[in-house]
Amino acid sequence: MSLINRDEAAGRETERAEGERSEAAGGSAAPEGVPDPELKQAKRRHFSAEYKLKILKQADACKEQGEIGALLRREGLYSSHLSSWRRQRDKGELGRKRGRKGADPLEKENAELRRRAERAETELAKARKVIEVQGNVSALLEDLLGTESAEESTER
Repeated sequence: MSLINRDEAAGRETERAEGERSEAAGGSAAPEGVPDPELKQAKRRHFSAEYKLKILKQADACKEQGEIGALLRREGLYSSHLSSWRRQRDKGELGRKRGRKGADPLEKENAELRRRAERAETELAKARKVIEVQGNVSALLEDLLGTESAEESTER
């Protein structure tokens, strides 16, 4: 479906699809599903520990007014970077990796030994029950066989 707009003063007609914007009403519209090339997805920058230490060393060497600002502009950094990097450096966290720590080998071995001990205990409990049942069965069979043999001996 198309709409016809008339520009009375110029005597022109323009034909547009429904929902399409005119240039005067807000620029050309990008087709749906296509990202606007002017809007780029911001990417988080990652700085190595060596780079951070190098910049901190340069910033600490700055003595005159405006030198740190020039350093930050040249490197494309913010003063908050320096603050957080100094804090990390002071805590000794500058070169450390983030995330879960690797499991301690002794803790891993300890957990494995605990699992094995638990399995052995459950098997031992099962074996004790089996032995108990076998003892009961043996006692019952003795009683049954003992009474039958006693009856047979009295009948003869």
